Amino acid sequence: MTDTETPELTPEQRERRWHALAVCLLAGSMTLLDVSIVNVALPSIREGLDAGNGTIQWVVAGYALAFGIVLVPAGRLGDARSRRNVFMAGVALFTVASAVCGAAQEPLWIGAARVAQGIGGGLITPQVSGFIQNLFKGPERGRAFGLFGATIGISTAIGPVLGGLLIQLGGEADGWRLVFYVNVPIGIALLFLARRYLPKADAGPKQSLDPIGVLLFGAAMFFVLLPLVSGSQDDSLSERPWWLLGVSAVLLVVFVLWERHWTSRSRETLLDLSLVKVRSYVLGLGLGTFYFAGFTSIFIVLTLYLQQGLGYSALEAGAAQLPFAVGSATSAFLGGRLVERLGRKLVVTGLVLISVALVAVDLVVPHLEGDVGLKLAPILLLAGIGGGLVITPNITLSLDEVEPARAGAGGGLLQTAQRVGSAIGVAIVLALFFERVRSSNGDFAEALSYSLHVTIGFVLVALVLGIADLVRRAREMDPTPKN
Repeated sequence: MTDTETPELTPEQRERRWHALAVCLLAGSMTLLDVSIVNVALPSIREGLDAGNGTIQWVVAGYALAFGIVLVPAGRLGDARSRRNVFMAGVALFTVASAVCGAAQEPLWIGAARVAQGIGGGLITPQVSGFIQNLFKGPERGRAFGLFGATIGISTAIGPVLGGLLIQLGGEADGWRLVFYVNVPIGIALLFLARRYLPKADAGPKQSLDPIGVLLFGAAMFFVLLPLVSGSQDDSLSERPWWLLGVSAVLLVVFVLWERHWTSRSRETLLDLSLVKVRSYVLGLGLGTFYFAGFTSIFIVLTLYLQQGLGYSALEAGAAQLPFAVGSATSAFLGGRLVERLGRKLVVTGLVLISVALVAVDLVVPHLEGDVGLKLAPILLLAGIGGGLVITPNITLSLDEVEPARAGAGGGLLQTAQRVGSAIGVAIVLALFFERVRSSNGDFAEALSYSLHVTIGFVLVALVLGIADLVRRAREMDPTPKN
């Protein structure tokens, strides 16, 4: 996208755009933290509410399912109406749902509130990329996305540490409630800050919200995610309802046909089907999907290895992963500054680094003794540096040819693909991890090594897509005439 395609900002918007970015990043970190921070609290929630495996699974799955379904419609709603109003509605819902989670007295209560939290998070997230796309351009946009990427890296990696601290502060019985209550003052502050600093929508004709498209796409995503997020650690992959993916495929075909029909009537659609013609976007979409399939599962299996295999506390396991957070945050910020100059080379470099780091973990873990967390620190630091160079530049490069008017929907689809990728990766990697734990009589080191093979495979597919886009961009810049 060229800078001239970005709407001109008013002097007030130029003055306040960095304040607006800070508001967006705070909200984004709140929704991302709630993914990793809750995992640490699950044993305490189980004991405190006397909840069964099914309910505990839905504390995680309900959030992920609702979040993934809402992302694209929420992005479209922000594009078509008021991005600020959708953002504030999401923050309000997320805050209220967090309070309900913290006050829950019954398992069903917290399960339903987590679904509401997921909806709130899904409303917030696509507005963040939409605001960045509209408020910044050129090198500044790269720096803004760099800060966004740093936020993703820090929030994902620091969640277990923060969760462990809160549980320790509140005690084993009720410490898990603080994991949810901590969102309440943040959410209230965000509502005031958003009203003050986020730009209002320009007055203009209202666009179609494509309700039929929303229903079809939402149902398709539901049937994609349900078999992925509904299994427990005791289930094998073969026991999941994979036939639902066939239902999803049919719904997606109907969705595409409907979108073409709606477009033929000159009405705005949920998804701009012309995005499939933007090769940078399609390759970035695929790259992000496979990368997150590997990226998300790394933390889960590593935490299980440290806690269940080596007896680390939740706080100790989270602290062991801090090198990844430091590396990721640092490189994501720098990557945002370098993406305009280096482009897709930056992403490819990051994928190579994280691939090397994962192979190193696979090779050394079975032979480590003593303070394993400390010995893994240099490798995790390298993995974090690589990861930070992937997320931020990929978002920037995937959206750089997307019209700002479609930034919310385009960013929402990117986020949805990442959520689906995460769900696929976690489902497959966790199933293989626990399967190997059972077959190896509790050898968690062997299980970690075994499951990492799949994680590495996902990252290598992302690397192939990154190289493909790198080659494509090089050819388009080559001035040599084509025969």
